[in-house]
Amino acid sequence: MTDTMQATPPQPVAAEADHRLLAIIGYGLFLVGLPFLHMPTVAGVILAYIKRDDVRGTIWESHFDNMISTFWIALVVGIAAIPLCFILIGIPIEIGIFIWFLYRTIKGLIRAIEYKPYY
Repeated sequence: MTDTMQATPPQPVAAEADHRLLAIIGYGLFLVGLPFLHMPTVAGVILAYIKRDDVRGTIWESHFDNMISTFWIALVVGIAAIPLCFILIGIPIEIGIFIWFLYRTIKGLIRAIEYKPYY
């Protein structure tokens, strides 16, 4: 009777793998969103909001928090820098936010692939 119980993998292991996969998909949507007017990025942040409660207390919580904060900070700073482009200050800000967005997304993707928390 003990052998049959050991043959079935415990549920948390499957959930952990699902959370990892969803984090990787979220980061992938962020990266794919760059050439597609960020529509996949919006889908990625919606995914992060939907699964946020499911990952509380796990290493994946930091990944979903990272996706959400990266999205909102990049959106707000990017929109605020648009009018500043007319006086040329906004151009380096836009370039900087683009590099920062890529850095946080790629770092998160690598950390998720390695089964590590974002922070």
